[in-house]
Amino acid sequence: MSGLYSSVYSTVKTEGATLIPSPFLQSSAFVAGSATLLILPPSSLIQLLPSLKALSTSPIVIQVSTSDSHDHAPVLALRSAGLALLYSQSDAHAASNALIAAQVAATGRGVIHFGEFTPKADFGAVPVPKASANGSANGVSKSTLAGAFSSAYASTSSASPLTITGEKSPETVIFALGNTTALAAALSPKTSLISLSLYRPLSGASIRELIPSSAKTVVVLEQTYSKAGKWTPVFLDVVGAFAESDEDAPVILSGVLGVVADGAAAAAQISGEHFSLIATPFVQLLTRPLSILAAVAAGSNPFTIGTIPSPASALTSAPIQLPKHESTYTNLLTEVFGSRLWVANAPSLLPPKAPSSIAATSPEYALGHVLGAEKKREALRQSVREALASPGIGETTAKALAAWLQNDRDEKVASAASAAVEASSSPLDSIRSTIQSEEVDFTRKSNWIIGSESWSHDLGSSGLHHALSTGADVNLLLIDTTPYELPGSVPSSTQRRKDAGLYAMSYGGAYVASVAVYGDFSQTLRAFAEADRFQGPSIILAYLPAGDSDSTRALEVLKSTKKAIEIGTWPLYRWDPSAESRGAEVFELDSEKIKADLRTFLDRQNHLTELSNRLPTFGEALEPGSGKKMLDAQKKKARDAFEALSGALEGPPLLVLYASDGGQAEKLAKKFATRARVRGVAARTLAFDDLPLEDLPLESHVALFCAVAGQGEFPQNGREFWKSIQAGKVADLSNTNFSVFAMGDSHYWPRKEDAHYYNKSGKDLNNKLLSLNAQEFVPIGLGDDQDPDGPQTAYKIWEPAMWKALGVDGFEETEPELEPITNEHIKIASNYLRGTIVEGLNDKSTGALAESDGQLTKFHGIYQQDDRDIREERKAAGLEPAFSFMVRMRLPAGVCDPSQWLAVDAISDKRGNSTFKLTTRQTFQFHGIVKANLKPAMQEINKMLLDTVAACGDVNRTVMCSANPSLGALHERVFQFASALSEQLKPQTSAYAEIWLDKKQIAGEIDTEPLYGEYYLPRKFKIAIAVPPTNDVDVYCHDLGFIAILDEEKELLGFNVTVGGGMGVTHSVKATYPRLADVVGFITPEQGIEVAKAVLTTQRDNGNRANRKNARVKYTVDRMGIKAFMAEVESRLGYSLQPARPFVFTSNVDQFGWQTGHDGKRHFTAFVENGRVIDEPGKLFKTALREIAQVHKGVFRLTANQHVIIADIPVEEEATIQKILTKYKLDDVDFSALRLSSAACVAFPTCGLAMAESERYLPVLIDKVEKIIEEAGLRHDSLTMRMTGCPNGCARPWAAEVAFVGKAPGQYLMLLGGGYYGQRLNKPFRESVNEDEILALLKPMIKSYALERNDGEHFGDFVIRKGIISATREGLDFYENSFPAPQAVEVSA
Repeated sequence: MSGLYSSVYSTVKTEGATLIPSPFLQSSAFVAGSATLLILPPSSLIQLLPSLKALSTSPIVIQVSTSDSHDHAPVLALRSAGLALLYSQSDAHAASNALIAAQVAATGRGVIHFGEFTPKADFGAVPVPKASANGSANGVSKSTLAGAFSSAYASTSSASPLTITGEKSPETVIFALGNTTALAAALSPKTSLISLSLYRPLSGASIRELIPSSAKTVVVLEQTYSKAGKWTPVFLDVVGAFAESDEDAPVILSGVLGVVADGAAAAAQISGEHFSLIATPFVQLLTRPLSILAAVAAGSNPFTIGTIPSPASALTSAPIQLPKHESTYTNLLTEVFGSRLWVANAPSLLPPKAPSSIAATSPEYALGHVLGAEKKREALRQSVREALASPGIGETTAKALAAWLQNDRDEKVASAASAAVEASSSPLDSIRSTIQSEEVDFTRKSNWIIGSESWSHDLGSSGLHHALSTGADVNLLLIDTTPYELPGSVPSSTQRRKDAGLYAMSYGGAYVASVAVYGDFSQTLRAFAEADRFQGPSIILAYLPAGDSDSTRALEVLKSTKKAIEIGTWPLYRWDPSAESRGAEVFELDSEKIKADLRTFLDRQNHLTELSNRLPTFGEALEPGSGKKMLDAQKKKARDAFEALSGALEGPPLLVLYASDGGQAEKLAKKFATRARVRGVAARTLAFDDLPLEDLPLESHVALFCAVAGQGEFPQNGREFWKSIQAGKVADLSNTNFSVFAMGDSHYWPRKEDAHYYNKSGKDLNNKLLSLNAQEFVPIGLGDDQDPDGPQTAYKIWEPAMWKALGVDGFEETEPELEPITNEHIKIASNYLRGTIVEGLNDKSTGALAESDGQLTKFHGIYQQDDRDIREERKAAGLEPAFSFMVRMRLPAGVCDPSQWLAVDAISDKRGNSTFKLTTRQTFQFHGIVKANLKPAMQEINKMLLDTVAACGDVNRTVMCSANPSLGALHERVFQFASALSEQLKPQTSAYAEIWLDKKQIAGEIDTEPLYGEYYLPRKFKIAIAVPPTNDVDVYCHDLGFIAILDEEKELLGFNVTVGGGMGVTHSVKATYPRLADVVGFITPEQGIEVAKAVLTTQRDNGNRANRKNARVKYTVDRMGIKAFMAEVESRLGYSLQPARPFVFTSNVDQFGWQTGHDGKRHFTAFVENGRVIDEPGKLFKTALREIAQVHKGVFRLTANQHVIIADIPVEEEATIQKILTKYKLDDVDFSALRLSSAACVAFPTCGLAMAESERYLPVLIDKVEKIIEEAGLRHDSLTMRMTGCPNGCARPWAAEVAFVGKAPGQYLMLLGGGYYGQRLNKPFRESVNEDEILALLKPMIKSYALERNDGEHFGDFVIRKGIISATREGLDFYENSFPAPQAVEVSA
């Protein structure tokens, strides 16, 4: 057998084996027809988890010796991984089984060969017979794992899968996996022993066949000492075998098999265990064989046969390794309390000579430890009292000590008392003696006991009761890793740690809080601080779904946490009994929803009546879109609408269903229903998920419009319908006639292997309905975005067929069909952006605004969104989506003063989700503002002398400009120009002031828009101002750009003008593309505003208003031609632009760290990854920037790359700012140049357009790409990498050297070849890639770049020179030569 040896994990080198770096074996390491040997200790098996799937179908034998510990638990933990498990009791047994393992592995199946044999032995030296690929052995196909073993055992007489000894018709069967040599020789009468050698594969049917029908009792013995759960693996297999059968089960006992020296004693013990079982009153009632539930119950208390080897105990006392997510809480405690933190059940505190029965992490020991420490502290207090009573003590010292007795929780008071004692002489010797003898200090520790699944698991009701009953000044942190996502999936009360909060509040006298660090970081910090201040026991329930698993990704933990909080299965609250004395509320609800049982609990407790009276109802702001009143109002609306529609139509009934994420399928379905009603068909429309499934068989005619999402998945509002159909929850549909119209894009998944995703959801639905006997009265229609008229091409064929099938094809249309309502109609009918926004804000029946108003609020800087992480959970709970609003501010040039920063920080806490975003347009963006908080937030923004008008919508948006702090006076001039542009191009309607600021419209006064007119622009309009040599604003990506031209003295001469840039694209629609702007001429600073107006009005009058996908300036320029476009601009100006002046760009990334301006003032550029200002464990950046704003005397400048410059710092204030930066590690800019050059849009969970993750995922991807960068020695070489969740391009991905644009969850369009300073578009490289493919593609490219680049050559230029991708010369050239064939992108290593 060929061999591979791991120098990392193996205990011994195998003779003749090949050295490899680790056990993560690649498929290329295997040789066909031979097996590979890998020797590992049991403790290293866990390292194989990421490779188990691959190993199970690879020719490998993993040899694991358990001779030291005899513990099979690490091996049996892999029993469900698909690997074969083969056990050997001794070296001789292993020699025979090694041949079996090698033969099976040679067929391409992984085998773990484990047992008590010599670790250094290589049992695989026997030649492996050539195995035929086909045929069978003993009736079992050799293509299966069982067949492979059957064939191997048939080739030798020296090995067998199991041995059976004892009587043929026993009453007791011992079913064992382990060393049973001694036991086999001393079996009791009427007993047989089944000793397994082959543990996997082992089916339930095989187990039942092995156990004779005469057996009344099955004793399961296994060498599993470090159990991961209550039940052991083999015991579960036996129980499961009988659970699969309808037969009555024997009594099944669970036993631990230790080292058996005396076989007769072991056999007698087994008989005794059996006798004690049948003698119990519970079993005496059972005169017949037990049911399976009773059999399991009978085996609920495992016994031990023989002696457990000592290594097992050593294993249980090994240092506790906290899972990475759980350490978030422990690290947070360290950050908050620093040197004051004392975790009383930390393993390091176990006394060296403590009895072995005491575990350092047990709650009993920990509580005793705390009480002991408190006793020592009381001794110090007594010494202080005695000292104060003695003569000769100084007045200052007495005051310090008296103050400490009064309040020993204040660190300053404690420090003063300590200093006083140190400075005083003999009268205080007793205090010093107590401090030394009792090892106590004046500074009070923050005492904590921690309990979780992996640490002090038993810290539950009993430990909690002890803490409460003693009244000890201790804090209990109970980490609950049980996922709570849907109300119906909540575990039983015995499993729920969160109920400890109800118990503690009922008991009284304790501080109680429910927190979730991944849900509300600030609330967690507040709870920790309040618990520490509370005098008495404090209970903090901390949520961490799947936190005991290191394999769970942080993003999944975040999503699961949000779901539990939003649905109400994990409410966030704080209960502080001491608050009443301060006139504050005892109970503070911190989450927007509260679990019904918590509300019921509060109401029914007599001693909480006063609290209930003070909180009779929860405000609307706490329950947006989900309260009973809201649901009732929604039902009334729906009922009224249906009654208005029904009864007015005659003709065949028709139910029109739609499943749509983007709205196109919904619009087409409603258009079809309208046209059907004109023909006399009684048509009604519903979303798939809004139809009660039991009503479907009652419908005679159904038309189903189905879009596709992701990789052939159903849209969000059709998934529950599809799941129910798949699960068979609908009756026979033989009386239902149906037709499906599917809508997709045949080019969205261009790879041959992905072609089946095209219209997959519609096709699957069609086939499923046919299988349920439904009648297809019109064949399925397949709408394709790639057809000449898009989906309409197929629809124009499908619709007439429907009219014919419904018998209404003879109808002649006499009325012209109403054209669909577009954004242009909404704008003209809006009365200058008023619409019905005011009425929508006052509508309490929903957390949303009307769809048309949602288009208008964009002009006010507001986007309506919902939390897409929890859509399905809310729908399952009968709630509408968790609607909230994103609010974007208008902040010209991204400049604000410290007071404005503090106001933004406060609004995010009070009205939003406690975070805010620094956007790629140099402004602030709030998320999570519910409708009830929307108007107050807008008014608070107005109070800081800023607004949100025109931050979005079909108008000129926030004007950007270079934020280079070294520009000094020049930056001030450019900033003033940006501000003037923003003000001059702002809409003039008074709707903003009326709606949000309660201004009254003057009677008789009519709004006008002299610049925009009542239609405004066809699409958004963006302006940027760049100051060479830095193109940090990506000036070419904008509709209109100004490039500052400086003289030799760095004075502003004027601007080169750029026109026609834009980023938005639609996947697979080649009529849409990104475009970089053309440099069209030079102007003076004084001409800037009139040039901007001329370009804007040219677009206003010539832009495409019929198709919003082709409405931006870039398409107008390409349609008219740049010369014709500029001729129109110049005709409006009345003069021609001067020829463009020379300039040079060298970069478009930020310069981090400290810089000095021309006036000597200091500036610090801080790295804020992807612009999210948030407090996270180890990164309290939101707090840091708040503290800086409280002392800063200059301004803040936001950069277009989502970072912040703390600007204009007087030299004398630099040390103050530096101290805060250092305190919060915000001065750390020693990141890879790749990370510093990255950017991402928001995407999930709030952006309604997102198709994949972006902001939350890019840092994770960069972590992995950085390893490749580091290996190549490129840590300090800048490479622009950007990611967006959709093709609209908010993070300007089309101009990056490497970019990823979301197509579906986990799938991205990959682009290469952009210019380093934004001067060249990139080009599509791969249509759809996942993370593994991204890393596999980038690794050889980056390595080749490191070895073969020219001096000063950037990555985007390199991949073009090497022929990996073609250069994109202009926007119309974007798709040319895209997606090169794989063989064309190979690079040398």
